[in-house]
Amino acid sequence: MSERDKNTEGLNLLGNQNVTYKSDYAPEMLETFRNKHPENDYFVKFNCPEFTSLCPITGQPDFATIYISYIPNELMVESKSLKLYLFSFRNHGDFHEDCVNIIMKDLIKLMQPKYIEVWGKFLPRGGISIDPYCNYGAPGTKWEQLAWERLSKHDLYPETVNNR
Repeated sequence: MSERDKNTEGLNLLGNQNVTYKSDYAPEMLETFRNKHPENDYFVKFNCPEFTSLCPITGQPDFATIYISYIPNELMVESKSLKLYLFSFRNHGDFHEDCVNIIMKDLIKLMQPKYIEVWGKFLPRGGISIDPYCNYGAPGTKWEQLAWERLSKHDLYPETVNNR
């Protein structure tokens, strides 16, 4: 098996023109590939400015930018599969806080990162915006301590909100 084939083994969505966009929660869409540099510590960051879910009570749409940052271990999430997975929340009814925690837990289960954080910046509805943040560091490692430090200081310098 070639090095390219080893790195793309198990990837079915990347390059596939006939992918179905699932419109309700579909964690099975997530795919991984091998990290070529597991000995290095580095962040991978995804920004999804078109995230949509539904309020579980009213059924009204909620719009957000979802930020996902992680320090990979052996596996990494493939970006097209992540896009399709995040799209699958479109008709999913959950509170903002639940959405970001579900995303984080699914990604932990998928790739066992050294560290991960998920931050949702939701547009206001009813005159208030909600920005839930969650994170995780591998237990018993320096990443567990980093998770606590970042959680305790994650929003010390909030951005100016002008009509978000």
